[in-house]
Amino acid sequence: MSEIFKILVVNPGSTSTKLAIFENERQIIDKKISHSPSDLAKYATTIEQVAFRRQAMDDFLKENNIASGALSAVVGRGGLLKPLPSGTYRVNKHVVEDLTLSKYGDHASNLGALLANSFTIDYGVPAFIVDPVIVDELQNIARYSGIKEINRRSVWHALNAMAVLRQTCSKMNFNINEDNFVVTHIGGGISVAAIKEGKCIDVSNGLDGGPFTPERAGTLPTIALVDLCFSGKYTKEEVNKLLVGKGGLVNYLGTNNIQEVAEKYLEGNKEFGEVFEAMAYQIAKEIGSYVAVLKGRVKRIILTGGGANCSTLVEKVSEYIKTFAPVHVVPGEDELSALALGGLRVLRGEIPASEYHP
Repeated sequence: MSEIFKILVVNPGSTSTKLAIFENERQIIDKKISHSPSDLAKYATTIEQVAFRRQAMDDFLKENNIASGALSAVVGRGGLLKPLPSGTYRVNKHVVEDLTLSKYGDHASNLGALLANSFTIDYGVPAFIVDPVIVDELQNIARYSGIKEINRRSVWHALNAMAVLRQTCSKMNFNINEDNFVVTHIGGGISVAAIKEGKCIDVSNGLDGGPFTPERAGTLPTIALVDLCFSGKYTKEEVNKLLVGKGGLVNYLGTNNIQEVAEKYLEGNKEFGEVFEAMAYQIAKEIGSYVAVLKGRVKRIILTGGGANCSTLVEKVSEYIKTFAPVHVVPGEDELSALALGGLRVLRGEIPASEYHP
């Protein structure tokens, strides 16, 4: 009988922490813990939330009578590190240092490795990350920004996008290494990726570019942004929070709940309706630009992430893009399974764990 590995998976999002226990490939328990804006407002930076979210993990294990020391591994969502190839990485001291310092940016995904590592510190349990958000396979021309001191960066929902793409290709008998796709993840952040023959050759930065999102400003008029930064009205930290955390739907409407906004749109609320239509418009416009990157040769446009559960949003976006290619919707995400399988391959010795070096 093959060995049973018990894996704890933690996927911290901007407004939630998703947890699951896997026994090998089989998910046996899962839980999504939502965090209210008022709870998160207590912390000036994302990294300050580690103890708060670790307590939620401990409570989850206790509720399910699982001893922390009995875990085979803890696998966390990867964060903002230096650009890396796809793979499973051991959480080493360099990962911890770069994420603790937010060396490459402040984002909820940074918490995944730090939370996993806390179990290594306390119990000696191996900690891994899989397909961090900075997986980078961009073609060189995609890196140009228009200012030589600034390069465009690959920051996207790689874990879920690629897991959903592999799932779609398997079900529809597409060849991921031969066909082209545009994959759009819609969540607290939104990223739109051009996938050419299995590689992401261009992508909208899910942290500070693309359409505005439930809580991010997306791409902004640059001159107006510079004027705002030097107006004296906001500190640097306050501007950064406007861009990520208090932008998008939160800024316009005071909520990050797409479904709530969609319902008010359907009820005829003019203020909510215009903002909702503007977000759908921007998502569709971004998708169109990545269809162009692939020269119009696209097998499917895939909409995924939690926002794809909102049928009204899917319908509005699809009205704009359905003539480009068939639209395939995979609501939610498969990140928990993707994380567990990445860790399992290492535990079984099928692949070595990659090492991160700064």
